[in-house]
Amino acid sequence: MAQLTVRNVNEQVVRALKQRAAAHGRSAEAEHREILRAALIEGEEDFAARAEALRRRLRSSVDSSDLIRADRDRDHNP
Repeated sequence: MAQLTVRNVNEQVVRALKQRAAAHGRSAEAEHREILRAALIEGEEDFAARAEALRRRLRSSVDSSDLIRADRDRDHNP
């Protein structure tokens, strides 16, 4: 595996990383790896899941195709 060195990290970020790691029962290094993996590898899957959840939450009983047809009919039959 490759190594990654991150320099000049704000102390507030380091403290937050350590707190998050402790909350998850991991070392700061393991938490850093998990954050990177989740952001870069799972990010695409998470986006699709969030988009689907949003679609389900916003689902309406109104069929938009009916509204579009009504608008077209109105525009073509003045």
